[in-house]
Amino acid sequence: MQAVLVLEDGTIFKGQSFGSSGEAPGEVVFNTSMAGYQEIITDPSYKGQIVTMTYPLIGNYGINQEDVESRRPFLEGLVVKEYSKIASNWRKEQGLGEYLKENNILGIEGIDTRALTLHIREQGAMKAILSTVDFDESSLVDKVRLSRGLVGLDLVKEVTIPKKYVYAQIKDAKFKVVVLDCGVKYNILRELLRHKCNVTVLPARTTAKEVLSNYPDGVLLSNGPGDPAAVDYVVKTVAELIGRVPIFGICLGHQMLGLALGGKTYKLKFGHHGANHPVKDLRTGKVYITSQNHGFCVDIDSLPK
Repeated sequence: MQAVLVLEDGTIFKGQSFGSSGEAPGEVVFNTSMAGYQEIITDPSYKGQIVTMTYPLIGNYGINQEDVESRRPFLEGLVVKEYSKIASNWRKEQGLGEYLKENNILGIEGIDTRALTLHIREQGAMKAILSTVDFDESSLVDKVRLSRGLVGLDLVKEVTIPKKYVYAQIKDAKFKVVVLDCGVKYNILRELLRHKCNVTVLPARTTAKEVLSNYPDGVLLSNGPGDPAAVDYVVKTVAELIGRVPIFGICLGHQMLGLALGGKTYKLKFGHHGANHPVKDLRTGKVYITSQNHGFCVDIDSLPK
């Protein structure tokens, strides 16, 4: 089946569909990871985004439920150079295309992902639309331009859990940690358990009073999608928790912590999405290869001195 990806600046990429059919608007970004596509498509932080994989062959080891990072895929669409129709892995439970179709996620293959990545790198992440039903270029450009971008958009409300649950309760726990779920990945919860923490997960709209009623040794603000400045209810909660309990933020959680401390956030040109970003420790000169996934950043100059 034919598919098309249209960017808001009028750039068009034609290819073939795999996964579901229909239309899906979103911000198009690129991810430079060579593996881990399953973890990427089930990361709630990608809600509202169409993800382009820069590695050319995707789908060759299929999908298994042990490696998912959330209850379902949250991205709007997946863009690949070549979709591997043959998946070979002893842990495979189903193919990638089947999984996307099952979860109503569009995929497009057969386009020049290098050209698309270069375009995003030069022009910045932008709104786009994937379609398998409408191929009128002017119509699709109009639809893209009428769609909402991520700036000012609260997507946390679409990925957070509806009610509290206990993830881990172990006898030899060292700490009790409360996680504010703004789109938390399962592996973050697994790591807390591995470090001997009892873990309680709370919805993003939980008040500071309710958080403290769980008597946590620390609070973790999770990763998540969208603009941190739009999630003012979480920022308010965090501001009320500062000084009363240790707080650790990851991704969106880190950005909301910065806002709660009086700082500001801004949108990056094309974001950092991948498992191979070098970061230099300025104190030691040592360089680390890091995994990153964020489109917004804290303005360090805006933080109180």
